[in-house]
Amino acid sequence: MSEVHSEQLLAEVAALPALPGVYRYFDAAGGVLYVGKARNLKKRVSSYFQKNHGGTRIGHMVSKIVRMETTVVRSEAEALLLENNLIKTLNPKYNILFRDDKSYPYLRISAATGQDAGSRPSAAAYPRVAYYRGAVDRKHHYFGPYPSAWAVKESILLLQKVFRLRTCEDTVFNNRTRPCLLYQIKRCTGPCVANISQPDYAQDVANAEAFLRGETQAVLDVLETRMMAHAERLEFEQAAELRNQMSALSTVLHQQAVDTVSDKDVDILAVKVQGGRACVNLAMVRGGRHLGDRPYFPSHVEDASGVYASEDDSGETAAARPVEVLVLEAFIAQHYIDVPAPPALITSHAVGKDLIGALSLQTGIRITAAHQPREQRRIWLEMAQKNAELQLARLLSEEGSQQARTRALVDALDLVPDNLDTFRIECFDISHTAGEATQASCVVFEHHKMQNSEYRRYTIDGITPGDDYAAMRQVLTRRYSKLVEAAKNGESRLPDLVLVDGGKGQVAMAREVFSELGLDLSLIAGVEKGEGRKVGLEELVFADGRAKAYLGKDSAALMLVAQIRDEAHRFAITGMRARRAKVRVGGSQLEDIPGIGPKRRARLLQRFGGIRGIAAAGVEDIATVDGISKELAEEIYRALH
Repeated sequence: MSEVHSEQLLAEVAALPALPGVYRYFDAAGGVLYVGKARNLKKRVSSYFQKNHGGTRIGHMVSKIVRMETTVVRSEAEALLLENNLIKTLNPKYNILFRDDKSYPYLRISAATGQDAGSRPSAAAYPRVAYYRGAVDRKHHYFGPYPSAWAVKESILLLQKVFRLRTCEDTVFNNRTRPCLLYQIKRCTGPCVANISQPDYAQDVANAEAFLRGETQAVLDVLETRMMAHAERLEFEQAAELRNQMSALSTVLHQQAVDTVSDKDVDILAVKVQGGRACVNLAMVRGGRHLGDRPYFPSHVEDASGVYASEDDSGETAAARPVEVLVLEAFIAQHYIDVPAPPALITSHAVGKDLIGALSLQTGIRITAAHQPREQRRIWLEMAQKNAELQLARLLSEEGSQQARTRALVDALDLVPDNLDTFRIECFDISHTAGEATQASCVVFEHHKMQNSEYRRYTIDGITPGDDYAAMRQVLTRRYSKLVEAAKNGESRLPDLVLVDGGKGQVAMAREVFSELGLDLSLIAGVEKGEGRKVGLEELVFADGRAKAYLGKDSAALMLVAQIRDEAHRFAITGMRARRAKVRVGGSQLEDIPGIGPKRRARLLQRFGGIRGIAAAGVEDIATVDGISKELAEEIYRALH
C-alpha cells in the first residue's frame, strides 16, 4: 500500500516511538477516517502501511489516508480513554460510533436549607422530590440515572404512596393556606400547612433516600422501631400511620420482587447485530429495582468492523473478533464517558479486561463485568437480549418502509436520482399570527429520514405583515443564493426536490426565485390542500408547467410528502411561537443591555413577571435578583427608562 502514500507520511510513520498512544487518520478533504489506540504506536501504525489489505474495508480506508496525527500517553488505559473521547468528538467514518442521546433523567430530592420562620412553614425546610434533567448541583441529592422519564415518574409516584413527600413547587408551597388534593388522597403529609413536624418530615426524607439506595430492610426496621415507640406511649394514631407506611412499602417490595435480590446498582448490556445494523439494549437496576431499558443504534458498524477486527493492539494479526464484541466494547467505552458507571456490568458477550480496568480507573470505583450470569442476573440478561432483538427488528422494518416511501415518491414524480440513499428533499413553510413574528422554516429529508441537525429557521422582516408570498420569496432567495455559490465551489449540493407548503401562488413565487438564480424549475413542487382541505386529498403543483399530480390517498409517496410537510409546519410554528413570546414579554429589550445573558434575563423575567414589571421596579428591587449587582441594576433601569 505504501506506493499510494507520500514520502512525508511514510517518514512520519517510520519515526513513531514504540510507546502507547492514540493515532488519527485524515483524508484529502481533512475528514477524520479513523481513531485508534495502541500499546506500541510504531508497530501498530506501521502495520497499516506495510501490508497489502486488498479490497477489504481496511484497504479502502488505508488508500484514503493522506495525513496522520498521534498522541503519546503514559499507559494503555489512558490511550483507551483518550481514544473514545476523540471518537465522540471527531465522528470518524471507520469507527463504531454511538451518537450522544438526550441526557438521562434523574430523580432529585432537594436539600433542606432552612428552618421554619415564624408561624408559616418554609419550603426551604421541607425537601421536595422532583423529576430532573440537566447539570447536577452538588447541594441536592440525585438518584439515577433512569432510562426514561416514565421510570422517574413511576418512582416519584411510589415515593408519594409510601413516604408521602411533597412534589409542589416552592412558590406554591409558600402561598398555600390549606392542603391540596394530594394530602386528601394520602399522597402528601401536608407540610405546607404544618400538618407534619420538620423532624418527622426529615425522617421520611431519610427513609425515602435509603429506599432509593436499596436499603429496604433498614427502612423497614426504622419504621417498625418508630411504630413500637408510639404504641408504648399510647399514640395509636401515629403508630397506625407507620403501620400503613410499612404495609405500603412491603407491597411495593413484593410487586417489584427485589426482596430476594442482592444487587443494588447494575447495568445489563445486550447486543444484537443483523443486516448491517446493530442494537445495544441497556437495562438499568438501581437500588435493587429494575427501572427499564433503552436501545442504542450505532453507526458505521459495517465499515468499522473490518478495521477493528483486523489486528490487535500490538499490531499482530489476530483472529477476527465477533462484531457483537466490537460493538459492545465501543458502547461501554463511549457511553460511560458522560454517564456514571455502576459497580457491576452484565454483558451478553465477554469484553476485554483492559477495557473494564480503564473504566475502573476513570470512575475511581472497582467495576466488574460478567457475561454468564446466574439466577436473577440471568433473567435480567435474557430480558435485555429479547428487547435488543425486538428493537433491532423494529428498526430494520422502519428503515425498509422509509426506503420504500422514497422509491415510491421518486417513481411517482419520474425522477432519476444518482443515488436513492442520498436523495435530498428540502421543504419550506411560513408561519405567523395575524402577521406578527413571521418565521419561515426549512426542513431536510435525506438518507430516508429527517435530518434534524440541518433544519433552519429564517426570521422574515421588511415585508407587509401577513404577506406569505413575499415571505416565501425572501426565504427561498436567502437560502438558494448562498447554496448556489457553495455548490459551484463544491462545498455543498442542491436538493433533488424542493417542496413548498402551498398551491399555485407559492409555486409561482418559487419559480420566479429559481428563474432569477438560474436553477432547474423541475425541482419545485407545491403541496396544495385538496377539496375541503381534507388530509389525504393533497395534490402536487409543479413549477415547470406539468399538470397537477394526485398521488392517491393510500400512496406511500403521499405519506412521505405529508410527513415532510407536517414536519416543516411543526418546525415553523414552534419557532414563530417562541419569537412571538419573546417579543411580547420584552426579552429582546433586555438582550441589548451589556452583562445580561440568558440566565440573568430569565431570573429577571421570572421575578417581575415580564418587562413591564421590571420597568416598574426601582434600582434597589432589581439589585435583589440573584446575579444582579447595584451597578448592573442601575444600567437596566436606565435602559428601560
